[in-house]
Formats: sequence, structure tokens, C-alpha cells
Amino acid sequence: MSVQKKGADPVSWVRANLFSSWGNTLTTLVILYLLWKLALPFLDWALLEAVWWSPDGKACREAKGTGACWALIADKHRFMLFGTYPFEQQWRPALASLIFIALYIVSALRACWRPWLALVWLGGLAAIGVLMWGGVFGLVYVENGRWGGLALTLLLATFGIAFAFPLSIFLALGRRSTMPVIRSLAIGFIELIRGVPLISLLFMASVMLPLFLPEGLSIDKLLRAQIAMILFAAAYLAEVVRGGLQAIPRGQYEAAQALGLSYWRMMGFIILPQALRISIPPLVNTFIGFFKDTSLVLIIGLFDLLTTIKVSLSEPKWRL
Repeated sequence: MSVQKKGADPVSWVRANLFSSWGNTLTTLVILYLLWKLALPFLDWALLEAVWWSPDGKACREAKGTGACWALIADKHRFMLFGTYPFEQQWRPALASLIFIALYIVSALRACWRPWLALVWLGGLAAIGVLMWGGVFGLVYVENGRWGGLALTLLLATFGIAFAFPLSIFLALGRRSTMPVIRSLAIGFIELIRGVPLISLLFMASVMLPLFLPEGLSIDKLLRAQIAMILFAAAYLAEVVRGGLQAIPRGQYEAAQALGLSYWRMMGFIILPQALRISIPPLVNTFIGFFKDTSLVLIIGLFDLLTTIKVSLSEPKWRL
């Protein structure tokens, strides 16, 4: 006699999970009704009645379709994706963006969590740098002031998170340190950065920092913006990590000390893995907010993805 595997029958799964009681049945029917009333009109607005091509915003409003006006994207997609990067060289930031996305996908696969993944990232970032800057292999040099759009957003967010996260761990450990000097320095840095808006940090990095540099020494504005964003993100991430450290029971520390582990071995093998696991939800929320904060680089003359979209919408030709 063969035994059917649990969950193999779709009808049984639906009955057990969606219609197992009167309450579940009513909830399921309400959700299906809302999907029917909301999802179908949305699809009709976004696809069936949408205007896919129009010379300007006025013609888009007067078009037969009553849905979304996707003609703006069709007309401005290059500016949104690549900013002011030279038109004939825009295949380079497009390829760099694809490399970034490929690196994200590979890093999300647990099977790829191996030491060689670091080498893959180094090789990918080197290729992205060559593509964006050029100047070698017959590629035309493009200054980073011309960078923009999706590639700039991915660049700022990736390097910002990559450098801010390790720094935040040291800041969180420093704030919980028993050494007064280290604890005071960590608290002072975190509270100072968290008490200042990111736009102020970018303004200081762009305008005020060059005033304090020696004559003849200058730092690229993209690098200045990246450093400001790293410091800003590190201060906020440090508080998230500190919350995870405080959630670890005192017995975990005592057990590690009873085993004779040093401070760094205790943190690296016992405390931090648990604390970071607890902190995953707020960490992800902070990472998402960091992606959105990249739009503030407009203050130093850089156009990321969100800024290029706003600029496109503000153009008189497409102002709806």
C-alpha cells in the first residue's frame, strides 16, 4: 500500500491551510474579493489602458488610454539609468550594473558562501572600476562627475554597506567596552553622527572639508560623498548591532569565559553570530533606507537613480 506524501495533493493543502475553519474560510474569501477588486483594476491601469509612447506629457494625457503614462520612461530611460554618462559609452555602465546584480544574486545563494566568493567580488569590482573609469584597454576615460543613474546608486550603496557594516560592529563593541576611553569615543562618534542629518554631512564633505586640506591636496567629490555616507550608515548600524548584543543572555558570556576563550574569540565564535542573527530584520531595514538615502548626493552635483527620475518628471515637456 503506497502512502501519499504530505502536501502532495494541492486540494488537500488548500483545504487544510485556507478553508480549515469558518474563520479561515471567511478570511480567504475576503482576501480573494479584495484581490479581485484591487488587483484587476491595477493591471488594467498599468498594462491594458497604459500609454506606451507619446511625444510629451500633454499628448499622453490626451491619449485614448486612461492608464499609466509609461512614455516618460521610454523617452528618458537612458538618462534615468546612466545619468550624463557619454551616450556612445553607455554600454559600459549598463554592463557594470549587470555585474553588480550578478554579484548580488551569487552572494544570495547559500551554496556560494565559500572563501572564493571574496575573490569573485574583488574581480567583479575591478571590472566595474575599469568599465566606469576607462582609460585602459582602449576605453575612453570618463570622470566620475559624469556618472549617474542606476550604476551610481549601486556603487554608493554597495561600497557604503560593505565598509559601514564592519565599522558598525567595532563601534557597537566599543560602546559596550569596559574601557572608559574607548567607550567614550564610540559614544561620542555615534551620537554626533546620529544627531546630524545626512545632507549636512554631505554638505560638509563637499564644501567645508576642502577648506581644511593643505594647498594642492584635493579629494574627489565622489570619494568624499562615499566616506560621509559610510560614517552615517555605520553610526546607525552600530545601534542596531548593539541592540542584538544586549539581547544575548549573560550566561553566553560566562560560558565562553569559562571555556577560557579570549575576548575576540568569544565575540567572533559565540556572541556576534547570535547577535547578528537577532539583528537581521532591523539591519535589512537600515540597508533599504541607505539605498534611498543615496538620492541626497544631488547636493554635491551627482545624479543617482531616484534623482534622475525626479529631474525627468520636472522637465516641462513631461510635467503631468
